[in-house]
Amino acid sequence: MCAYTFTVFVSLFQLLPAAPYHVLALGGTTFAGGLFLGFLTYSSALSAPFTGQLADRLGHRRVLIVVSLVLAGFTTTYALLDSYKVLLGLVCLHGLFWSGLLSASGAYITAIIPEHRRAEGIGYWGLASVIAIAVAPPLGFWVFSFGWTALCLEIAGLNLLMAFIAWRLPDDLTHPPTHPATQPPSRPTTHSLSVEWPVLILSVTMALIAFGYGGLTTFSALFTDELQVSPRSLFLTSMAIAMLVGRVTVGRVLDQIGHRKVLLLCLPLTATGMALFAMAQGPVTLVIAALAFGAGFGLQYPAYTAYIMGRIPSWRRGAAFGAMLAAFDLGVGSGSTGLGWLIHQFGFRPAFGIAAALAFLAVPYFLLVEKRLDFSR
Repeated sequence: MCAYTFTVFVSLFQLLPAAPYHVLALGGTTFAGGLFLGFLTYSSALSAPFTGQLADRLGHRRVLIVVSLVLAGFTTTYALLDSYKVLLGLVCLHGLFWSGLLSASGAYITAIIPEHRRAEGIGYWGLASVIAIAVAPPLGFWVFSFGWTALCLEIAGLNLLMAFIAWRLPDDLTHPPTHPATQPPSRPTTHSLSVEWPVLILSVTMALIAFGYGGLTTFSALFTDELQVSPRSLFLTSMAIAMLVGRVTVGRVLDQIGHRKVLLLCLPLTATGMALFAMAQGPVTLVIAALAFGAGFGLQYPAYTAYIMGRIPSWRRGAAFGAMLAAFDLGVGSGSTGLGWLIHQFGFRPAFGIAAALAFLAVPYFLLVEKRLDFSR
């Protein structure tokens, strides 16, 4: 699963930073460049509550294989398009399959991690994506120097490798609960397509952070260019290093510290990193911002995921991941499109200042909604 996830995010984070440059080359604006990630994540967000449930019914491993093959088709098609409008239209369909991949992989990995080490295990698994984020942008820009077609075909090859790795995985497994006395009720015989609304509402917490994350993923390279800092992938690489160090060190004891406590510490740290990014003047301040953001963001995801999974029955894991993904991707998509417009109108610093302000609202929102939905039990 680490190999699969690493390949997934190496392919994705080669595509995302390069896509705005290709949209600009095809005659689009900065706002249009942000729509690539925006449409991808909006589509993923809208479909995730349902694709997550379909993954529960069809089998998580089977979904991983099929979606990997479909993504290879999408990236190959991107190489052939000469209109950024058609490109943006196709990425909407891409997002539907992307949500199924993320929901299925999250549910699959949760099933094989012991309950009492869930946050630690999710953190280790997440290292695969962190390392991928560190290496993918510079690799992607190097391949992109040979042209957009070369980049798309290389990514399509990685998608085929994903399908092969998923094919080699064992069939879906369910790890027995650590404490039999707390075992959830048996799985119902009828399949429900109801959305995990409490999880979705609480996960707006992550959406407030994801708004800025979407903008950072899409526009940090362009902002780095404006600051005349090299390499243009400096922020993303530094962010990934901070996430890696955090999960290898603090991530080992997340379950002992407490998922909720870690989350409440990391949310304001992530927002602070975003505010520092808006004020960055050169390579040193850019790296400081990346380290603060990466340290907080890298630990809050496994802490939040473990917090939610401890309150969800096993047969609804895909649906719960779908609800979490819907909120997160809604934030990412809104950040990519909204910040693209704000940058076009007012510049980078005001745009990311607004993103930081939204991120600082994550803690009060979480505390309020957690109490109202009685998640604190």
